[in-house]
Amino acid sequence: MQFSAPLKSNSKKVMLLGSGELGKEVAIEAQRLGLEVIAVDRYQNAPAHHVAHRSYVVNMQDKDALLEIIYREKPDYILPEIEAISIDALFAAEDRGYNVIPNANAVSKTMNRKNIRTFAAEVLGLNTGAYEFVTTLEGLREASARMGYPCVVKPVMSSSGHGQSVLKTAEDVEESWEIAKEARGDASELIVEAFVDFDYEITMLTARNGDETVFCEPIGHEQRDGDYVFSWQPMAMSEVAKQKAQEMAKAITDGLGGRGLFGVELFIKGDEVYFSEVSPRPHDTGMVTLITQSQSEFALHLRAVLGLPLGFTFYGDGASAAYKTAMSHSNAPIIAVDDSLFSDNSFVRVFGKPEAHKGRRLAVALVFDEVEEALKKSRELIEGIKDN
Repeated sequence: MQFSAPLKSNSKKVMLLGSGELGKEVAIEAQRLGLEVIAVDRYQNAPAHHVAHRSYVVNMQDKDALLEIIYREKPDYILPEIEAISIDALFAAEDRGYNVIPNANAVSKTMNRKNIRTFAAEVLGLNTGAYEFVTTLEGLREASARMGYPCVVKPVMSSSGHGQSVLKTAEDVEESWEIAKEARGDASELIVEAFVDFDYEITMLTARNGDETVFCEPIGHEQRDGDYVFSWQPMAMSEVAKQKAQEMAKAITDGLGGRGLFGVELFIKGDEVYFSEVSPRPHDTGMVTLITQSQSEFALHLRAVLGLPLGFTFYGDGASAAYKTAMSHSNAPIIAVDDSLFSDNSFVRVFGKPEAHKGRRLAVALVFDEVEEALKKSRELIEGIKDN
């Protein structure tokens, strides 16, 4: 474990557990509010490390190592920013009086697909597609046959689409079983989901500050291999579906409790809404809010955590496109961005990752324009980014 000595300060202190590109934006917003920022991650020079007061490198699933940092720094707020983290450390810290955002129980439920799906469907009674949990290859074979083809297979604990696959036929079962082992988390149990015949999926960003709940305009998104590639705001949908989406988002976030911003993922079929997943933190598809709102999802997250008012202005339509490298880099990749990519309504944000593997997100292109045009231009922009 590597660390620097804490400084004496009268500022409120925020500790980020996970310091990737989303954590970096949270750290920047925290700095703007005069908060002291401590960024923690499993690797040196993670994006949020660049903009924090202090940084630590530690095994994020090592309970004792995490608690050592927490007890050393004594943060006012602990913000988990990734799924692969020791939940036991969060419960232990909370028992000692530390403020885990939104709370340790919510983090525990949402980091495990089994916990959150059963909570949403069986406790809250939310509308979901059919699902089963399996722990063996034979169990996967039998469950997928009952679900029907195609169906979706995911590890109960993972992130960014790792280990996820679409099982198209019975012949794909063994391949799907092997893909699940690539999970960032726990692949010992899988969720098998019946394929919901949805028209589109959205992220309903929902912020709670203890007094009020606010919703951002719905965000549409396109995924590849379970990971975000494009997002746009707002997603065109009927008022009936939008109202139902907000009601479902409020139900799940009220059920989880605490303060902060949540990324609620929903499937929409006509006017019907189905619950998919929820993250108790800013969502990757929500990077579009960096250009569409007066307060981005990251700013709203900090405001909610601090109990500040959550009012904001929606400026207008926009889109985002993730740039993913096609190669591996053992050193910090150099990102070359063509001058034409910066205009009066578009720009590129480079994350500053110290190394990369094929398919890793290194930057995002943002365009402020009517959705159709913004998406078109954002696709063009990422073609103008190169790394070496």
